This record gives sequence, structure tokens and C-alpha cells, in this order.
Amino acid sequence: GARETFENYYRKQRRKQARLVLQPPSNMHETLDGYRKYFNQIVGFFVVEDHILHTTQGLVNRAYIDELWEMALSKTIAALRTHSSYCSDPSLVLDLKNLIVLFADTLQGYGFPVNQLFDMLLEIQDQYSETLLKKWSGVFRNILDSDNYSPIPVTNEEVYKKIVGQFPFQDAELEKQPFPKKFPFSEFVPKVYNQIKEFIYACLKFSEDLHLRSGMTSAFRARSSYKLASVNLARPWRQEHHLSIPFLPLQLVQIIINTTHLEKSCKFLEEFITNITNVLPETVHTTKLYGTTTFKDARHAAEEEIYTNLNQKIDQFLQLADYDWMAMEPGSKASDYLVDLIGFLRSTFAVFTHLPGDVDVHSTMSGKVAQTACMSACKHLSTSLMQLLLEAEVRQLTLGALQQFNLDVEECER
Repeated sequence: GARETFENYYRKQRRKQARLVLQPPSNMHETLDGYRKYFNQIVGFFVVEDHILHTTQGLVNRAYIDELWEMALSKTIAALRTHSSYCSDPSLVLDLKNLIVLFADTLQGYGFPVNQLFDMLLEIQDQYSETLLKKWSGVFRNILDSDNYSPIPVTNEEVYKKIVGQFPFQDAELEKQPFPKKFPFSEFVPKVYNQIKEFIYACLKFSEDLHLRSGMTSAFRARSSYKLASVNLARPWRQEHHLSIPFLPLQLVQIIINTTHLEKSCKFLEEFITNITNVLPETVHTTKLYGTTTFKDARHAAEEEIYTNLNQKIDQFLQLADYDWMAMEPGSKASDYLVDLIGFLRSTFAVFTHLPGDVDVHSTMSGKVAQTACMSACKHLSTSLMQLLLEAEVRQLTLGALQQFNLDVEECER
């Protein structure tokens, strides 16, 4: 005879129980089981309420359940947003996505609206993308660090086909050459190319089984691919760790060759993304844009490093210059330090004229780099020589000293 009192009591108690169920454990983000237990509690609570709605008269009604669910949904999303942000393991983030999809599907089956959960998955996919970026940034850095910056030697057809299977490379001239022979690029190229594909596969795993509008899924797929090129692959190149290493000119030339081949491979990556996503190339044109830009930036960084290294080396030779500005007679030949410097420059530029591989690509590229390096070196050397002559300490000059200095300038011109 106290039905109304009992109904009020029941609803009040269940609201309290709901709040307990919706309180996540502090370490929930550490394991998948933590999330699973949390979701199971919530599902259990609302399955019971749904059962009571359909098997009793008036104890609960749809308005009461909708109100409870709205409160539960906001608290669940807030908890997931907080805890997922602590996660640094992409595998755990991916497993969490699958759990959320199961959780949402289950409750949707009982008539509860779950669109907000799928909207939140867009946030979690950004978190997943960030964890992937961190992971692959380390992968690319390890490849850079372990590379020997030497063309890949091949001794037989089996090894040749294996490399070509890993990286899209065709060169009719190289195919005709007898074994042993060398690919123009180092191990870095096929390793990076394959890791790019692995990264894209990992990105796309998130969009599997998602009930998103196809436009959203396509947008994520496109974004995942260009984010790799623009952010992740660029990181190791832009960090001081990499190109601040004192590379030899030959190594820097190899980096230029490597990045040229990777830039050319971007069209194959574009086809790869199209094939596995069924997204038209014009939708993911950003892949090509960002990928080629990244490799161009890397190549330009290597080129700049060549010019910088040459100028630093010129400075080291110039420190050995010891002019006697009061000499009465000039020497019979150019100064030793300058002869040694020109010998060094000659051997350095010889590196550019003995590049392996594709003549059309590399001769043009090495010629451009060699010309720019030569111009840069000449400009730096002439400026430095002028500074030697105009130093404040040099207060007086003899004709003999000027004639010796002129011998050195003529040697440079020659």
C-alpha cells in the first residue's frame, strides 16, 4: 500500500548506485581489464533498469531511465577522456577503441543513444595517432642511426629481387650490369619505405569497425597518411641529434641520394593508400604534398650541411695561415696551408663526380650540389682572405707580403 513511497525510494537508491558504478578506479588507464570492468558495471546497471522497465508497471519509466543515461553518458565520456590521455601504448589505445565500440553497440541494442560515444572516438583516434607518432619517430631515428650510408651491394639475383620487392625501384641500366653490383641508395631507403607502410596500416586499424560516416573515416585515413610524412618522418631530420653529427661529404651525398629516391617513391605510397582505403587519390593529395616536401626538406638540410662543413674546414686551414706582413720578398710558390686546402677541396669535389647508380638523376643532382658547394666555398674563402688582409692587427704591409698574398689568390683562381 506504499507504492509511491517505494518507487521514490527505489529510484533514489538506484541513482546513488549509478554514481558508484560510474566512479572509475584511479588506475583504470593502466590495463585493458580496468576499462573492461568499468564498462561491464555500467552495462550491467542499465540492462537491469531496462529489464525492470519492461517487466514492471510504473516502478521506472522511460523519462527516468533517459535522465539516468544522460548523466551516465557525460560521466563515462569525462572519465574516458581523462584516463585515455594518460595512455602512451598504441596497442592499448586500439584495444580501448574496440571495447568502446562493443560497449556502445551493446547499449544501443537496448535503445540507449550512443552517438556521443562515437564522437568521442574521434578524440581518442587523435590520441592514438599521437602515440603512433611517438613510437615511429623512435623507429625512424633508429634506422637513421644504424645506417652505414653506403650503397647496398648485391651479389646475386635473389638479393636483387628481395631489395626491389621491398622498395619500388627500376633501373634498366643497373639490371643489365653483371653481379656483383650496387643499388644507388643505402639500407635506410627500403627500411624507411616499409616502416611508412607499417605506420599507415597501424593508423587504419583504428577506423576498422567504426560506425562513422564514410566521410569521417576517409578524412582520418587521409590525415593519418600525411601526418606521418609531415610530422613523424620530419622529426628525426629536424632534431639536432641527426644532422649535427659530423658527417663526411660522402655520407651527406648518400643522404641526398636516399632522400631523392624516397621523394620519387611518394607516388607509390599514394597508390598504396588508395588500394587499402578505397579512397580516391585526389582525396589524399596531401600525402604526396607533405611526403615530397618532407624529403625535399631533408635533402636541403643535407645539402646545407655540406656547405657548412666545407666552410668550417676552410676555417680550420685558414687558422694555419701565417703571413709575414713585413716580408721584403715573396716566396716562390703559394703558401703551404692554401695548397693543402685546395687539395682537400679537390678530393672533396671528386666525391660528387663518382656517384653510383642512375646517371640521369644523380649526375644532375650531384652537379647542382657540387656547383653550389663550389660557389659557397669560393665565396667563403675569398671573404676570409679579405678579412685576413684587413685585420686590425695588420697595421703595415710590404710589397713582398702583398705579392705573396697575390700568389695565393692566383692559386685559388687557378
